[in-house]
Amino acid sequence: MENPTSKHRQRTILHVDMDAFYAAVEQLDNPEYRRRPVVVGADPAGGRGRGVVSAASYEARRFGIHSAQPISRAYHLCPAAVFLRPRFERYTELSREVMAVLSGFSPLMEQISIDEAFIDCTGTGRIFGNGERVADEIKRRIMEETGLTASVGVAQNKSVAKIASEIGKPDGLTVCPPGEERAFLRELPLSHLWGAGKKTIGRLARMGFVMIGDVAAEGEETLVREFGKTGRSLWLLANGVDERPVVCTHRRKSISEETTFARDTRDAVFIEEVLFEISDRLTRRMRRLGIAGRTVTLKIRTSDFTTCTRSRTLPHPANDTKTVRALATELFRTFYDGAKRVRLVGIGVSNLEKTEQLELFGGRVHSDAEHLYDTMKQQYGDKITRGSFLKHQDGFTALVKPPR
Repeated sequence: MENPTSKHRQRTILHVDMDAFYAAVEQLDNPEYRRRPVVVGADPAGGRGRGVVSAASYEARRFGIHSAQPISRAYHLCPAAVFLRPRFERYTELSREVMAVLSGFSPLMEQISIDEAFIDCTGTGRIFGNGERVADEIKRRIMEETGLTASVGVAQNKSVAKIASEIGKPDGLTVCPPGEERAFLRELPLSHLWGAGKKTIGRLARMGFVMIGDVAAEGEETLVREFGKTGRSLWLLANGVDERPVVCTHRRKSISEETTFARDTRDAVFIEEVLFEISDRLTRRMRRLGIAGRTVTLKIRTSDFTTCTRSRTLPHPANDTKTVRALATELFRTFYDGAKRVRLVGIGVSNLEKTEQLELFGGRVHSDAEHLYDTMKQQYGDKITRGSFLKHQDGFTALVKPPR
């Protein structure tokens, strides 16, 4: 049988799913709950009411507790668990932070729930590397920004990426190589077939199917006879074919870059050099994405994990390194007094506009020299750099290791 995946173009789709999100947030905010079974639901402590489980930590899942289960059943399975009311404002706050991280990797992001999203990274290889490298960096950034873990699936399409993220949980990174979709799905149970509900899975089981590969190997006509038009969709999904696009549900409001130092530092000269590097990376991304912004925000996290931000708004949108660097450096000099060591610095730009629009009305957001720099950087990669950075023997790697 011809592999249906061979007819379809290659894409790089990531599915990012936070691990036991509500319960993980509670364990993050309450260290005494860590490594303990935590159940988040609509019932107060005690667990004997009529609520249902919204989320269960992985420690609680070992007792058979799962979402949508009655709280009373969860209490019966593990009376010693910590039972908590949901704090949706807090979960939403951290969800926004996660989605802000994801939006920095691709303009095509589709948030499908409070704790999961698809991002289409097709064509971003020159910026961030292949899908696996992007996924690894996303996991690192989410942990750095929120203290939470995420599982990421990488594949050519949404359904396989979604399945890949699930089978790697928790804190997983699973990649399905292009062209390997059928083999990747073959030995997985029907319950993993995304898009098939419990009733459909029950009907498939009654037809004698046990694994996704069993459905893929069956003739399409059999499934169409049994399920109608849905049968073809099931057959395609079982074969790893899913042409649904990532539909952008999140309008980019800001873009940012940051760096965590290998050692905390008070060296202001060194920190300003890093801000120059960050400005360079950030504005190159902005120009590549065709955006410019009016508001520049400096972010500083000190050794005691206190995070402070300072912002200033420009009269006109900008995406050139000189302007962003100058404003970030000015904010740093105005704000930082050297009292605490610095652990992390970052720069964000918001109030974004498309540069095509600006140029249409005579605006100019970057110079010819920067256009040439971007072109050469894209063609030759790290072989091209600014002369100001050459004094550092190992490029930016040297920069993130401050002097003692």
